[in-house]
Amino acid sequence: MTENDKRSASEDAVAALIQGPELDKIRAATPGLDGQLFFLSCGASLMPQPVIAGMYDYIDLEARSGGYAAQSARASQLEGVYASVARLINAAPDEIALVENATIAWQLAFHSFRFAPGDVVITAEAEYGANYVTLLQAQQKQGIEIRVCPSDSRGQIDLAALERLIDDRVRLISLTWAPTNGGLNNPAAAVGRIARAYGVPYLLDACQTVGQMPVDVAAIGCDFLAATSRKFLRGPRGAGFLYVSRAMLARCEPPFIDHIGARWVGRDRYSLRDDARRYESWESNMAARLGMGIAVDYALRLGPERIWQRCTILAQRLRSNLATVPGLRVRDLGDNPSAIVSFSSDHLEPSDIVARAAANQIVISTSSPESTRLDADRRNLPMLVRAAPHYFNTEQEVDALSEFLLSVLHGARRQFAPFPKPEGKRP
Repeated sequence: MTENDKRSASEDAVAALIQGPELDKIRAATPGLDGQLFFLSCGASLMPQPVIAGMYDYIDLEARSGGYAAQSARASQLEGVYASVARLINAAPDEIALVENATIAWQLAFHSFRFAPGDVVITAEAEYGANYVTLLQAQQKQGIEIRVCPSDSRGQIDLAALERLIDDRVRLISLTWAPTNGGLNNPAAAVGRIARAYGVPYLLDACQTVGQMPVDVAAIGCDFLAATSRKFLRGPRGAGFLYVSRAMLARCEPPFIDHIGARWVGRDRYSLRDDARRYESWESNMAARLGMGIAVDYALRLGPERIWQRCTILAQRLRSNLATVPGLRVRDLGDNPSAIVSFSSDHLEPSDIVARAAANQIVISTSSPESTRLDADRRNLPMLVRAAPHYFNTEQEVDALSEFLLSVLHGARRQFAPFPKPEGKRP
C-alpha cells in the first residue's frame, strides 16, 4: 500500500465517524445550508434548528410575559448552561462566567491584573488584533512591557524561546490558540506546562477553537479561557463565556462589578461572589445565552473529538485541492492545523474572489493583515481569503469550492450549477 493509499484509508475511517444518515440529519437541521455553500464558521457559523427553535420559543415567551417572568420560568434551563459549558471544556460550573462575547471575556480577564510600570506580558506573533491593541493601551497607560515570543520554523509559538523570555517581571502569558487566519493551531497545552512551571498566569483566547476541537482546561493548564458562541460552536451572536480557574478566583478581582458580581453587605462594604459569576453583570441577553447552551449541548451530543476529526479531514482536503491551483498560494502554518484555510491569488484581489463567490451563493470571506499584524508583517502577508469547512459540510461541497476557485482564476469549466437563493422562513 502506498502512502497515498494509507492516507486515503485513514481519512475514510475518520470521516465515517460523521457521515451517511447522521450527516444527512445534521444538514437537514441546518436551514442555512439551503441554496448555498457555506464556509464561514470561522466568522459566524450556521445555527442548527434546535438552537433557532429554542431562541424563538424564549423570545415568544418574553413577548407574552416580559423579560423577568420569562427568565424566571426558564431559570432551570438557563442555570443548566453553566454545567453544559463546564462539561464542554472540562471545568467546574462555578468556574464559568456567561458574558456577551469572547472579546468581553478576554478583556475582563486581562484587566483583572493590576499591572505596574515594568511588568511584562508575553504574547506570540499570532496574537489577535483585538487583544494586541489592548496590550498596547496597557503599555501606554500602565507602562507594561510587551514581549513577543518568536515563532518556530513551523510558525507555532517557539516553546524554548518562551522559557527564555520568562523572568521575575513576567505577570502574564497571553496566547491566541488558533488565529483568525493562517490555519495555525498553537500548542496551547505545552504553553500551559511552561506557565505552571514558572508560576505565571496564562490567558488563552479560544475563540476559534471551542466548537471546532476538543478543549480541556485541566490538560491545557490555562487560568483564563475566553470563547464565543457564534463561530464553530454554532450558537447565536451576543453570547460567549469566560473560564476562570479557582486559583485565579482567589487572586484576581474583576475590573468592574455590579450587584451580581458582588453583594452590598454594608454601607461602605461589598463582598465579591466566590465563583466566576463575579465577572458577570445584571443585564444579559437571555435568549442568546439559552441559545448558546443549546448549541453546546448539540456539540456534546455529536462529540468534540468526532467534530474535530471531520473538520480536519475536510480542511486538509481543501488545502490539498487548492495546492494544485496555479497562482493560488495556501498561507497556512503549523502542525495539525485548524479548519481555517487561508490563501491568496496572484491574479485576483481577495475582495474580488469573495464577491464572485457570493454571486454564486458561496460564502467565504477576506481577512485583513490588521487582524494578525505581527504575523502578517513577519511573513509579508497581503489581504487573505479564508474558508472554514465545518463538520456539516460535505466532501462534494469542498470539491465544488475548489472547482469554483479554479474557474474564476483560470476560466476552467464549472463543475456545478449556481444554487438558487433560498427564501427565508421562520421555523
